[in-house]
Amino acid sequence: MESLANIRRKIDALDARMVKLLAERAKIAQAVGRIKGGKGIYRPEREAQVLRRVSELNARNRGPMPAAGVRRIYTEIMSACRALEDLLAVAYLGPQGTYSQEAAIRHFGGSIDTRSCTNIDEVFKAVETGATGYGVVPVENSTEGAIGRTLDLLLTTPARVCGEIMLPVRQNLMSKAKNRAAIKKVYSHTQSLAQCQHWLTRNLPNAERIAVVSNAEAALLASRDAKAGAIASKTAAELYKLNLLARNIQDEARNTTRFLVLSREDVAPSGRDKTSLILSTRNVPGAIHDLLAPLAKNGVSMTRLESRPAKTGLWEYVFYIDIEGHAQDATVARALAAIERKASFVKNLGSYPSAKL
Repeated sequence: MESLANIRRKIDALDARMVKLLAERAKIAQAVGRIKGGKGIYRPEREAQVLRRVSELNARNRGPMPAAGVRRIYTEIMSACRALEDLLAVAYLGPQGTYSQEAAIRHFGGSIDTRSCTNIDEVFKAVETGATGYGVVPVENSTEGAIGRTLDLLLTTPARVCGEIMLPVRQNLMSKAKNRAAIKKVYSHTQSLAQCQHWLTRNLPNAERIAVVSNAEAALLASRDAKAGAIASKTAAELYKLNLLARNIQDEARNTTRFLVLSREDVAPSGRDKTSLILSTRNVPGAIHDLLAPLAKNGVSMTRLESRPAKTGLWEYVFYIDIEGHAQDATVARALAAIERKASFVKNLGSYPSAKL
């Protein structure tokens, strides 16, 4: 059997080669930045293509590292290379320790300037005014459905959708207290309270449930009250020095929140994309069928359909639709042209790389 010392020497040699290659990659990335003249430092379609390619190479080489681990490493490599040119400013629903911040770092990597916002409206405003180049907002949860405020703002914003993030949400109970018996009230975001309602009913039936603007805000409030608990991420527990009393308390084991990435620019095709639309039509029999028929006729798959009051006070609705493909794809372009002829209102929110790699 090979000695531990020999194995460590091999690892050291590989590390030396990897660091050299990383330096070469960073220099090439800088050269690309010079060619671009400092513009377009972040290209969502190109980074999506890189992540797909390294995942495929890992599978082809039958590496023991999971694809998600390889993508995480390369996300950080690209993030560090981008930071050599400029530090991307990304707005998110704060304060520090929220799932929105976690989603932003998962998508862009750690070498970014994250800007905490007090509500979703502020995230939109930061992007619209150019205060930040990008914003991350929650749009739907696999357990509790759509985030209404995000949908309402998408209807009016000039910002574009340039990406999506699928974040598995692991809810945790935390407190300054040493055990659950001391907890008289539980703070969390409305969505998180709903995602854990059965667990709370079984384990803390007499504790008051108090909804706050974010899970990190809940952790902050719990840090000031020994009789309070919070439902939030493990990161929030670390930030606010709370005891983790129970882990993974969400009622649905595969609980996932989908986030959208906002910017002011459109994204080129990556080869595996989505397009998000907002549509409205006349309130007549068969109107929705006629509106969506061009998708089926052109072989375009619809992955999401959500209705929302148009807020006109006339019982009118708008429909939020996600479809597979980029607006520049021939089949999608034909379907969109046909939809525009039938709809009373069409807003293309943007085409962007699908988070499904």
